[in-house]
Amino acid sequence: MPSIEARTGRMALASIVVACAVLGTKYLAYWMTGSVALYSDALESIVNVVTAFVALIAIRISARPADRRHQFGHHKAEYFSAVLEGVLIIVAALLILNAAWQALREPRAFTGPWLGLAISGIATAINAAWSGALITYGRRWRSPALVADGWHLFSDVVTSVGVILGLALAVLTGWTILDPALAALVAINILAAGWRVISSSISGLMDEAVDGEISRRIRAVIAESAAGAIEAHDIRTRTAGRATFIDFHLVVPSTMSVADAHRICDRIEQALEAEVEGAEVVIHVEPEGEARHRGVLVL
Repeated sequence: MPSIEARTGRMALASIVVACAVLGTKYLAYWMTGSVALYSDALESIVNVVTAFVALIAIRISARPADRRHQFGHHKAEYFSAVLEGVLIIVAALLILNAAWQALREPRAFTGPWLGLAISGIATAINAAWSGALITYGRRWRSPALVADGWHLFSDVVTSVGVILGLALAVLTGWTILDPALAALVAINILAAGWRVISSSISGLMDEAVDGEISRRIRAVIAESAAGAIEAHDIRTRTAGRATFIDFHLVVPSTMSVADAHRICDRIEQALEAEVEGAEVVIHVEPEGEARHRGVLVL
């Protein structure tokens, strides 16, 4: 079976193909109708293509093994990708607001609206299916770049559905002002999506600890696997892409040999690596005089 890195890379490569297909379909819908709202939808798809390329590059960089200059690996490359995605999303939103303002000043009549809306609906259905796949597999494989790409596409789906319904109403009622108004709403929603992507990535870049459930699992594994030790304290965690870094102090009896203490550490490391995918464990062994009587009590 291919490695997680290989499967993640294939998903990112497929995202480029899907983004290009959706872009062409949405631009066709805009070309047939002249709708600025559909233009805004197509413009966001250009960002989708660019971010898909960025995500692929970041995923390939993050899969590289540690080297002399990057001794903890390249895991954080995906967070930089997600931040760049957020910035590009915001730029697209500003361009859409500008287009909406121009259309508000100079309203335009629709041409061939129903066929254009049907074509846009096909593109939206493709995006909906693919965004679900990206979020699902991105979480399963712990890939921030795939998850960010998936949520970006999901925001595209929500706005596309709103655009289609709003334009259908505009065609039925003759209220052409709905076209630039919908484009403006699309831009506002995209701005919010861009901020969500950036803020979640910043958490990873700031070495945020694992969530409460994973933290409890880590402490439970240490308690169950540290027979022979006295306690574990100062447990610290941080995440970087698919890697979870865990370090703590392990207190052992003063009379215990180095070899016996080493065997306990090996046992704990193996248990943590089996429980937490991508775990990188560092244990500092201390004699019993250093016990803090807090953290994980083994004895």
